[in-house]
Amino acid sequence: MAGKTSGEDYAARFASLARSGEDVHGEARFCAALVPAGARVLDAGCGTGRIMIRLAELGYDCVGVDLDESMLAVAREQAPGLPWFQVDLAEFEPASLGFASDFDLVVAAGNVFPLLTPGTEATVVKHLSAALRPGGLLVAGFGLVEAHLPVEPSLTLSEYDDCCAASDLTLVDRFATWDADPYDGGGYAVSVHRR
Repeated sequence: MAGKTSGEDYAARFASLARSGEDVHGEARFCAALVPAGARVLDAGCGTGRIMIRLAELGYDCVGVDLDESMLAVAREQAPGLPWFQVDLAEFEPASLGFASDFDLVVAAGNVFPLLTPGTEATVVKHLSAALRPGGLLVAGFGLVEAHLPVEPSLTLSEYDDCCAASDLTLVDRFATWDADPYDGGGYAVSVHRR
């Protein structure tokens, strides 16, 4: 879907939600509860930077990567001092961008996994796992049913867990929302895996 929705439109939707009193920082708050301020965070599929910008404001050392240039243009405009990279996650290599593979946390929010090119999920998990320091966390939240997705469902939780296991990641916990509501088998899941 990269390039099909402009970054400006996407950012405007969240700005409107914020103006109406909606909490648009649930993902950042969730991540901040997992690792202390100052931790290194990779926002994989960072979009317009909403999550990463908030984490940086909270004192985290952040890097954002995304494939969609229109999304990154908004992120760079909103936070020009933060590091933003245009990268296909299926080809992501931290060293090629000039930083070490020692992230404390990698977050893939906003349905990143269902929006990947089908068949690349295991490769992406492998690359994201390799970016983590030993003991680091991979956090991914995505829809499992049509009501929570802009595309047809393509990835089950068991398939995602298999990708994680193949990259030596262990499931730590799973939630139904970014507010850490218990997962009950519903149509959206936030999964936390440890390297």
